[in-house]
Amino acid sequence: AVEEMEPLQKLHSLMETKGFQTQMEGMALLLDLCQSSPQLIATNILSCCSFSSQIFDYFVLRIADSHKKVKQKALDVLAEIIGALEDALNPVIIPLVEGITTNLNSKDPRVHAT
Repeated sequence: AVEEMEPLQKLHSLMETKGFQTQMEGMALLLDLCQSSPQLIATNILSCCSFSSQIFDYFVLRIADSHKKVKQKALDVLAEIIGALEDALNPVIIPLVEGITTNLNSKDPRVHAT
């Protein structure tokens, strides 16, 4: 439905941007959608051409972002959405784990702890 695609399109637009503040807004929207409409995100993760699939591609990039605030926000959001999406994350779990692994050696104690 068109009304279901609007939040995904907005989320995609926010996540693909280069500006860190807009990326932070995108991650906040992702968290909100995962908490308020987990089925919407979960059903669209598997679709190879979906905005959600692309959103998680961008989200993985945010986990490994060079901007500490973006990276910290992404890791915090990930911790929250795991519970909301559970098994729906299976198709994107490998890139998420790879992104997380890059942060294990972070010199920023907040990033490392997260």
